Amino acid sequence: MITIAIGKGRMQESALALLARAGICLNEGVNSRRLALMDETRQYRFIFVKPADVPVYVEHGIADCGIVGRDVLLESEADLLLPLDLGISRCRIVVAAVDPQAMTNVQGMIRVATKYAQIARAHFGARGIPVEIIQLSGSVELAPALGLADMIVDLVETGVTLRENGLTVVEEIAESTGRLVVNRASYQLKSDEVSKLIRALEDLV
Repeated sequence: MITIAIGKGRMQESALALLARAGICLNEGVNSRRLALMDETRQYRFIFVKPADVPVYVEHGIADCGIVGRDVLLESEADLLLPLDLGISRCRIVVAAVDPQAMTNVQGMIRVATKYAQIARAHFGARGIPVEIIQLSGSVELAPALGLADMIVDLVETGVTLRENGLTVVEEIAESTGRLVVNRASYQLKSDEVSKLIRALEDLV
């Protein structure tokens, strides 16, 4: 049996739809309060966790595989195999500010509010720009308007929320899509089962 960790929320529906197209379907509705469900063939077990926890469960072998966004992987730096870009839940990791010319007018240290501290620190560090990272867990778009930060680093899909809060994308850091990740030991010990899953998904992406 293969255990697959899936992040609850934004990516869950797309991930389950893709798996269903590959013939891997749950044996009960996803609206169940249960956080661990079997597929109809009982060859796969799904566990539903917070997106940031997917790499943790997979890296520690609690799950053999996972489906998670590239943004989460860049932030976690977990030691995982990444055999497949699934192309689902396409978003961008961006720097946004009130001033469209913010990145050309940088002087001294800037304050950056974000849920993605690791990504932000690496991005600005590569540019040689000193930053103070202000870690937030949500509603980062409010930070510049309330004077908490000069800029934000966040994940955007349409950009509507940014515009509604007076922000403009001033730089794109990376694109993020859903990725299949695999535990290194599982790839060896359950090679037939993992390879079967990879092949089934490869045919769809």
